[in-house]
Amino acid sequence: MLRFHFTPEDLTRLTVATGPHPLWEVAASLHRFQTRDGRWAHALWYRTARSTLHRSGLDRTVMPLLLPLFPRASYFPDFLTPTEGVDGLDAGLESILATPPRRVTDEVTRLCGTVGGPAWAHRVAERETRGELVHALRAYHQAVIAPHEEDIHERLYAERARHTRTLLRAGTEAVLAGLSPAIRWRHPILEIPGYPRHRDVHLDGRGLLLIPSYFCWNAPVALADPDLPPVLLYPVQHIPTTVPRTTAAPLNGLLGPTRAAVLRAAATGATTTEAARYAGVTPATASHHTTLLRDAGLITSHRYANTVVHTLTPLGAALLQRNECGEERQRRPLETESGGAPLP
Repeated sequence: MLRFHFTPEDLTRLTVATGPHPLWEVAASLHRFQTRDGRWAHALWYRTARSTLHRSGLDRTVMPLLLPLFPRASYFPDFLTPTEGVDGLDAGLESILATPPRRVTDEVTRLCGTVGGPAWAHRVAERETRGELVHALRAYHQAVIAPHEEDIHERLYAERARHTRTLLRAGTEAVLAGLSPAIRWRHPILEIPGYPRHRDVHLDGRGLLLIPSYFCWNAPVALADPDLPPVLLYPVQHIPTTVPRTTAAPLNGLLGPTRAAVLRAAATGATTTEAARYAGVTPATASHHTTLLRDAGLITSHRYANTVVHTLTPLGAALLQRNECGEERQRRPLETESGGAPLP
């Protein structure tokens, strides 16, 4: 179990990343190649990314260089996901290059001692090798993350909008209580029961940076070094987006398959464009359906700058909850569609 101990001052210093953290998303996406967990939520991305890596030849870099440094295990080096990454990919990569060699050596030694590592791992402390690593990270991000940035930004923007509404309605503790099913808030402690190692992190007035992640699945992740600025990466909720469902008889029969799909898209917050993509219709058609759903009291819509985010009302949430068992039965086939070993 991982436990963050809050003081009253820490509750006032809780922050949420303003956008995706590129290097955390790189790490979490590499984990998607190492497990079938959550494959249904990223099935389309997985197939596209695997094909892109093969076609570009990057699989010959990802397999021997990146995967060993980002194992889906109880530990991987903290310097690979620096806090500076919240300011963008360039800032994060510059921080990796600027990491003191002694720290890199210590963290790579811990990696090799806890989960194992390749024989060349200690060379990462050398600036030339770290330059090659940074080049590989940039190439990987450009190939398989950047083409999906619109989807990633929309999902994470909706997550921030959700937290904003919760904060205004019920306060900071309600935000902590509603982060994820894998996270539990018991004042004054934030608990992650399924964490692979038992750890207690005393924030002591430093606050906590929450980083919602598109590619993180099920298990939140924190930095291993308690002396680093505290962060918690946690997964946003996903709805399968490969095809709209057309066989959930109760909901589809009531609303029609397209309108039901738009309603499902609003379950974790969705822009009109995102709802359209999920339902497989044009944005104009999705806008028509969001208007009808809003008039029926099933969703609510809020404008942020040039974006409208649609979320469920309690009535809409209750309607979807009645179909939860049916939706779970439909998710299972998606888990086996993509198949195959990671990066064959």
